[in-house]
Amino acid sequence: MSQEELINYRIERANETLVEATLLAGAGHWNAVANRLYYACFYLVNALLISRKLSFNSHNGVKTEFFRAFVKTGLVSMESGKRYARVFNLRQEGDYIDFKRFEKQDIEPFIEEVQAFFQEVTPLITVK
Repeated sequence: MSQEELINYRIERANETLVEATLLAGAGHWNAVANRLYYACFYLVNALLISRKLSFNSHNGVKTEFFRAFVKTGLVSMESGKRYARVFNLRQEGDYIDFKRFEKQDIEPFIEEVQAFFQEVTPLITVK
């Protein structure tokens, strides 16, 4: 698989996963929505990193490099950096803390936050 194919695949997965989040929201599955919102961002950030010939094997590695290379340099706004960190933390809570049940008011605002994240990050991805 070429680098271009991998970048395009990650962008496609990001978009599909964001759609999954909205479908799950309609059914009221808020823990699953938190998971899908995080993964949508994760796939998009992976595409961005790969487009800059950067690759990491862990979620923390991806997050750390995104902040180092894009947020701290001003290529991505601090607000979008915070959005990514918030959905990362929500996913951790929802997936790994026993008896954690998110409600609509906990998660629904993040759908728009992730959409704003996509609007800012997507144009930075270069496919050659």
